[in-house]
Amino acid sequence: MAFNFGGASGSGSLSGIGFGATTTTAPSTGFGFGSNTTGAFGGFGSTSTSANAGTTFSFSTPSNTGGSFFGNTQNKGFGFSSGLGSNTAPGTGFGSSLGGTGLNFGGFGGIQPTQNQQGGLFNQQVSQSSQLINTASALSAPSVLGDERDSILAKWNQLQAFWGTGKGYFNSSTPPVEFSLENPFCRFKAVGYSCVPAVRDEDGLVALALNKKEADVRSQQQQLVESLHKVLGGNQTLTVNVEGVRALPDDQTEVIVYLVERSPNGTSKRVPASTLFNFMEQMNIKSQLQQLGVFMTVSRTALTQTQLKQLLHNPPAGVDPIIWEQAKVDNPDPEKLIPVPMVGFKELLRRLKIQDQMNKQHQTRVDIISNDISELQRNQATTAAKITQYKRKLMEQSHRVLQVLIKQEVQRKSGYAIQLDEEHLRVQLETIQSELNAPTQFKGRLNELMSQIRMQNHFGAVRSEERYRVDADLLREIKQHLKQQQEGLSHLIGVIKDDLDDIKMIEDGLQDSIHTRSSKHS
Repeated sequence: MAFNFGGASGSGSLSGIGFGATTTTAPSTGFGFGSNTTGAFGGFGSTSTSANAGTTFSFSTPSNTGGSFFGNTQNKGFGFSSGLGSNTAPGTGFGSSLGGTGLNFGGFGGIQPTQNQQGGLFNQQVSQSSQLINTASALSAPSVLGDERDSILAKWNQLQAFWGTGKGYFNSSTPPVEFSLENPFCRFKAVGYSCVPAVRDEDGLVALALNKKEADVRSQQQQLVESLHKVLGGNQTLTVNVEGVRALPDDQTEVIVYLVERSPNGTSKRVPASTLFNFMEQMNIKSQLQQLGVFMTVSRTALTQTQLKQLLHNPPAGVDPIIWEQAKVDNPDPEKLIPVPMVGFKELLRRLKIQDQMNKQHQTRVDIISNDISELQRNQATTAAKITQYKRKLMEQSHRVLQVLIKQEVQRKSGYAIQLDEEHLRVQLETIQSELNAPTQFKGRLNELMSQIRMQNHFGAVRSEERYRVDADLLREIKQHLKQQQEGLSHLIGVIKDDLDDIKMIEDGLQDSIHTRSSKHS
């Protein structure tokens, strides 16, 4: 559990929870990792540039043309904006609209993303290269004062870079380098693992993070649904549905929603998650959601194979490639988990809080399941007892019904002569009765079993009364042996007493001789 302050190359132990080492933490199924910022790595499930505020919303599938998230403007879960291309922002609307301010579906063009004004991927790479050169100059050879104090300044810059905070001065004519936690020399970094979403874009799941307690959200769930419906345009053909509500750390709550569109012919379908997410990211919609307490929206969609490969191929900003490669090797389940960088104590604390929250939820669920199992076991025992009781009652009722039928049949046949079929039945019954009464048949065997049972009960009662039984000769021998032992002990006691008397006599003689000698000397 100790922190690893090793080199930036990630050498040393690659286990534990130390910064600079890969760690395996519990999968986090909460909201994305990171924040909506440009530079370094962007928030998982959040874009680094906000959408333009469009008033008309028409659902359509955006085209997969370029962008900051693996070449796709649709957010498929999470992505890294730094080093993966220029940032893009959705346009003012999804193509054209058929009029009105409501939510319209079908027949609209895709998003036409625009390149970042900073010059695209090439210019970004040049900027990153110059930034790295300036950082290296600040750490190794600053030339601010022109004397031995520059070496002290270099050590101070190294310390700031290791901590990930401060400014590094290296040239009087050049602005200083800003040291952040994302700089490649920062020591407080680690890599954990998170679950990859398995839902499809067609499922339409979008997670909303609210600054409210779970109990408050559940009590006001209907009002929240109505408010979301108004924010999304209030169209009567649309229905906002809640998939689930889950508590988050720091008294926050996650609400997963999806939107269903009903067509005039009676059919319905879910709005894709990417379309709903992009609409919610527009500035005017986002401000309205913030008034409801929503501070983050995340599209719950799985990554494509292309996005996953590109994510794994490119290390996040500030993470050493060696550590990133080792994290991919140490992945316990590459099919379900994906490495996630943890930069700084704040991020580590956030993941620990999420893990603690998930552990509490799992424990609560286990307790509920345990109580359900106990209740089912009690119900099963009660049901089994009732079944036995009902079987006994059924047998009694069957006998009563048989007796009634017999009496009814006797009264119905009274006064009539014995018929042929009744004679056949009498013969069969007599034959069965003779077989039962035969010594070697059923009745004889039953009598034999009953006699054996009685004998077993008799022997069991006798054994319970007399548990131990000793032969008379053996008992005499035991008594004789105990008597001899008693005599031997008595003789030994007498010898010990004689020896004690002799010892006392010797002590008295010694004392008399000592007294006599002392009298002579005096």
